[in-house]
Amino acid sequence: MPRPLAVVQLLPALESGGVERSTLEMSEALVRAGHRAIVVSAGGRLERALRATGAQHVTLAIGSKSPLVLRHVPELRRLFAAERIDIVHARSRLPAWLGWRALAGMPAEARPRFVTTVHGLNSPSRYSAIMARGERVICVSRTVRDYVLRHYPGTDPLRLRLVPRGIDPVDFPRAPRPDRAARAAIAAQHPALGGDGPLLLLPGRGTRLKGHADALALLATLRANGLDARLWMPGARERGRERYIAELEDEARRHGVLAALAMTPPTSAIAAAYAASDLVLQLSRKPEAFGRTVIEALSCGRPVLGWEHGGSGELLRDLQPAGAVPPFDAPALALAARTLLERPPPLPDTIPFTLQAMQDATLSVYDELRDDPTALPVR
Repeated sequence: MPRPLAVVQLLPALESGGVERSTLEMSEALVRAGHRAIVVSAGGRLERALRATGAQHVTLAIGSKSPLVLRHVPELRRLFAAERIDIVHARSRLPAWLGWRALAGMPAEARPRFVTTVHGLNSPSRYSAIMARGERVICVSRTVRDYVLRHYPGTDPLRLRLVPRGIDPVDFPRAPRPDRAARAAIAAQHPALGGDGPLLLLPGRGTRLKGHADALALLATLRANGLDARLWMPGARERGRERYIAELEDEARRHGVLAALAMTPPTSAIAAAYAASDLVLQLSRKPEAFGRTVIEALSCGRPVLGWEHGGSGELLRDLQPAGAVPPFDAPALALAARTLLERPPPLPDTIPFTLQAMQDATLSVYDELRDDPTALPVR
């Protein structure tokens, strides 16, 4: 039986976000499989959840954009040696650079293997190129894989491994359509979302990149054409984003849809939000690396409408093509919305992008490096 692995994951902090979520998910999978999981970061509100998986946390501010951050290189090197680390898995650019420098200073016979995950479509640069230097480079979608090969043509394609993100279907159960109880519960919290007309849902934090203005324009068009549509944007209202919210309220007022709109803080019951909705929107104006909202909504049995670009466009093409619209084509978006609401498309019975599949595939990448005695040089 192969000996247990010791795996270190490197990331800036443990506050919130997809990178942090994937880190916790892989820590849980490593411990469950009998391996050791160590995470190095500046810490944060998810640190307790990380420790609950059985993983160890080492607090180092390896995401701090300061020349002083280089002092952590020898600390990382000592950690890798003392803990007899097998795999160093970097999930962000600055931590990856520090990890790479630490590894480069170790003797080859004692050097852990180096894995990176490209979680985002960062602007191509020498700084970002570190994410393509792993002995294995995990790409979270075909979109990301193509992006890496296009912008870093020196990357050996044989190093790339496609490991899509995934969800636990138990957390996103199929809901009846319509789910009147879920809609009533949401309307009780947010009266603007009541009524018998369709409810549109755009989850996403309060930034222009999430396409809130596009959703407002869509709402206005649907209501102008006789639909009593309502729009809920959980996550748009955040501390420090008051000016942005005021702009959106002015825009909604100009469109005449303010009374049919709820912009709220993030909801901890996102599956219930999907169940209450009739159509989920994914309108990020910047292409995303994956687009987890798409698979969450489809798992709950709700059609998705979004721009056909990035990872979310890829998922729509694969799972629900009728919801993919050419980017920023407002008339096409409105037409597709009416079609999806009036004639909901067949949705996949199961979602192939599961948390278990993601965890198993990543563990296989680790096993692959352990079982391959021909270490690729750290360059």
